[in-house]
Amino acid sequence: MMDLELKGKTVFIAGASRGIGFGMAQAFAREGARVALTGRGEAALDKAREALIAEGVPASGLLTIAGDMTNTADLAAALDATEAKLGALHAVIANVGMSKAPLGFDVSDELWDADLLQNLSGSFFLAREALKRIVKRPAAEREGANLIFISSIAGVEALGTAVTYAASKAAVNQTTRALSKLVGKEGIRVNAIAPGNILFEGGVWEKNTKERPDDWARWIRREVALRRFGKVEEIADAALFLASPRASFITGAVLVVDGGQVK
Repeated sequence: MMDLELKGKTVFIAGASRGIGFGMAQAFAREGARVALTGRGEAALDKAREALIAEGVPASGLLTIAGDMTNTADLAAALDATEAKLGALHAVIANVGMSKAPLGFDVSDELWDADLLQNLSGSFFLAREALKRIVKRPAAEREGANLIFISSIAGVEALGTAVTYAASKAAVNQTTRALSKLVGKEGIRVNAIAPGNILFEGGVWEKNTKERPDDWARWIRREVALRRFGKVEEIADAALFLASPRASFITGAVLVVDGGQVK
């Protein structure tokens, strides 16, 4: 078994109450990391925490914080609370992805701004506030510290998604590269994961496949080289690797995890 050397490390995960975010929380907790789970809904976070404890994760290694993770004050308070209870930040994961805008170009100013705030600005605000704290530590104490953005293949290739979503995720990818150049001299790594079509309970793809199972099954077989949907665990494993010393010479990367969909 490969030791990823994450035991006792503090990991902060935005959007951790369900789906990919919760899967990452599970994966890091199983590696022995201390995990802060954040999101907007307190009840959903409490349910996620209870599920982890039921799996045997020590309650002392978990922290849930509800708040608006696009709001700088809420972010700062959440990061401070995490370090106060769980210790110095090792990995910070900006897992934000949604779009309220319709397909096509006729998108209102309000929807454009809302999608960019959620997908791009919120991710950058979290990175900025985390970096402020990490760079203050002596070099030896911040060794291995890193940021991970959860992007999308919609930001890598034009796939017919909402323009706001595609634009914001492409900007997240470029933010990853730009930040990696800025903070590399401090020994801090910055990477992104660009998931493909990930199937999980309550997600968009579960809804789509229930409504039109045959159509989407044909589409997946046609568009994805591995001819299947991805699993939450496969994104979580990628995050574990990037957050670990096994990826110590990787920064500024956008790791596509899509089963071979992007051409």
